[in-house]
Amino acid sequence: MPALIDLRRRIQSVRNSQQVTQAMKTVATARYKKAHRVVSERRPFWHTFPGLALSLTEAFSLPVHPLLQLRPEKKIAVVVITSDKGLCGAFNSNLLNLVSEFLQRKKSEVEIQAIPVGKKAVNFFRNQDYRVEKQYFERVEKKVSEISRDLSIYLERQFYFFRVDAVYVFYNEFRSIISPRITLTRVLPLSSETGELKKTGAVEFDWEPEASRLIDYLLKFYLGYQVQHFLYESQAAEQAARMMAMENATRNAEELISDLILLLNKMRQASITRELLEIQTAVEALRQQGV
Repeated sequence: MPALIDLRRRIQSVRNSQQVTQAMKTVATARYKKAHRVVSERRPFWHTFPGLALSLTEAFSLPVHPLLQLRPEKKIAVVVITSDKGLCGAFNSNLLNLVSEFLQRKKSEVEIQAIPVGKKAVNFFRNQDYRVEKQYFERVEKKVSEISRDLSIYLERQFYFFRVDAVYVFYNEFRSIISPRITLTRVLPLSSETGELKKTGAVEFDWEPEASRLIDYLLKFYLGYQVQHFLYESQAAEQAARMMAMENATRNAEELISDLILLLNKMRQASITRELLEIQTAVEALRQQGV
C-alpha cells in the first residue's frame, strides 16, 4: 500500500492535470463558438451552390465543361482532412480507419494520389505506400483561405490535364457537439451526385460576359469554396470533439481525486487505529507487570 506522502503527491498531480484540461476545454469552447458561427452562416451557400452551378450549366446548353466530364476512373486523388493536434478523442482515428478501408478497396483498381491536410493525416501517409505530391500541415486553421485557393487550383489542373479522373475528399462534417459525421465527397467531376440538378429549360437571355466564361468562372469558384467548406466543417467538428474530450478528462480527474482522497482517509484512519492499538497494548503490558 502506498505511503500517505505518495498519495498526497498523486492527488496534487491529478489536480494539476485537471487544471490543464479545464483550461484546454475553455480554449476549445471559445474556438468552437467561432468555428460554429462561420459554419452556420455559410452552410446554406455551400450546400446550394453546387445545384445552382449545375442548373445554370444545363440551362445554357453549352458543350460539356472539362470539370463536368465523367471519365472511367483509372487515377484518383484522395484528400484527407484531419487536425494538426491530438487530444480530441476519436476524431482522427475514426476518420483514418475509414480512409484506410477505402484505399484498400481502391488500390487494386486505380492509381491513387493522396493529399493529406493536417499533421495527423501527414503522419498517417508517411507509413503508407501511396503517392503524396502535396500536403498541408502546421497551423492549418490559420491558413484556410490560402490552402483552399492553392489546393483548388492544384486539383483543377490535375483534372484538366488528365492526371486524375476523380477527386474524393474525406473530412469530419460538423453535425452536433456529441459526434461529427465522417463524410466522403466526390468533388470532381461535378455531377448530379454532387449537387441537386434542376432542369430549367433553355435560357434566352443575353449574358455579359458570355455564358461560357460565366460557367467557367462559376465552376472554378465552386471548387475553391467547396474545399474551404470542408476545411471549416472539419475545424468546427475538431473543436467540438476537443471540448467534449477535455470535459470528460476533467470529470474523470475529479472522480479520480475523490477516490484517492477516500483511500487517503482510510489509510489515515487505519494508521490512527493501529497507533491506538499499540498504545493500548503497551498500557496493558505495563499493568500486568505492576508498573
